Amino acid sequence: MSISSHMAEQEAVFKALADATRRSLLDALRDGPATTGELCASHTEMSRFGVMDHLRVLHEAGLIVVEPIGRTRVNHLNPVPIREAYERWIRPIAEAPVEELSALKRAAEARVHAPDVRDTRTRAERRAPATRVATGRSA
Repeated sequence: MSISSHMAEQEAVFKALADATRRSLLDALRDGPATTGELCASHTEMSRFGVMDHLRVLHEAGLIVVEPIGRTRVNHLNPVPIREAYERWIRPIAEAPVEELSALKRAAEARVHAPDVRDTRTRAERRAPATRVATGRSA
């Protein structure tokens, strides 16, 4: 597969996911396969033709697989294109700040546990309560 055709596929996925109604249809299919009639019944705000048009876009983007059984069409969710988009676009962007914050945390923890090289007192002297030393001068 060429890079340009792969990019065109990902563009189709993002365009399909950009519509709230199509995301709602994918949410319905996440629970399991459904016939076109079942999807129409659960999306009464649209006509059957509207649902079928959205299903066509999802099918062309590879987000659903349609299994014809006689006169019935069973629609199955295909999560692979979503996972590919996640791996390519979302994961690298989301993980970068996490890696930076983890590195900052490790550095801060290492600093807390590292001895202060400027302090010449022994460990026991650092733990002992501070006492005032008499200088012999009078006030």
